[in-house]
Amino acid sequence: MRSIIDDATVYDYLKVMGRFVTLAGYSGFLVVLDECVNLFKLVNAQARNANYEQILRIVNDTLQGSTGSIGFYFGGTPEFLMDSRRGLYSYEALRSRLAENTFARNGLVDLSGPVIRLQSLTPEDLYILLGKLRHVFACGDPARYLVPDDALQAFMSHCNKKVGEAYFRTPRNTIKAFLDLLAILEQNPGTDWRTMVGQVEIAPDVPPAGGDIVDDAAIGGASPAVAQITAAGAPAAAAKRAGDDLETFRL
Repeated sequence: MRSIIDDATVYDYLKVMGRFVTLAGYSGFLVVLDECVNLFKLVNAQARNANYEQILRIVNDTLQGSTGSIGFYFGGTPEFLMDSRRGLYSYEALRSRLAENTFARNGLVDLSGPVIRLQSLTPEDLYILLGKLRHVFACGDPARYLVPDDALQAFMSHCNKKVGEAYFRTPRNTIKAFLDLLAILEQNPGTDWRTMVGQVEIAPDVPPAGGDIVDDAAIGGASPAVAQITAAGAPAAAAKRAGDDLETFRL
């Protein structure tokens, strides 16, 4: 590598990595980009569209078969995809390429397209998930299970009383509470799971607060802190005369 990887070249180097892992004997390289809703939160349209252009380039290469040994998953909210003002659908080239099958409605799904809509978990799905978590926690040995199947049902019933159907529709807190329970049982042998289940505290999974993201660098403007220091005049000039390399440092 002869240069520093930046925004303009990161995709090219990911393709190089995909080629490298195939030479190492793997089938390919899968890149998962989560929390793409942060692109939707960018206030500046120029910065937002610059990111969407990179996504368009990836989509084109994938759909046209011009790149191999690499795959991409983008994870985001429905607003990130469908919002016509700031989402992917605001970029016409992406809107046409990511358009969903018009026949996929009324319970019908098409998993061959570029967009896959994830459905909320059902209680049955969560029961299976908790069982698999128990299996992983026991390192795959059923003899080391810390709780029986009855404990899974009792735990789900307790969560249902606490937060209602949110316990399986947005199960992040439910899963964390279950793993915390297993950790206590593992580190305190002899503890009865029946007495512990009723003590589990659980709250609805509330999305983290986060507003729009203002990209000052993209619009060529200085941040308020930099502007305030520059307006002071004397401190900025004194720092420059002192040769302070941190004068123009910005995160």
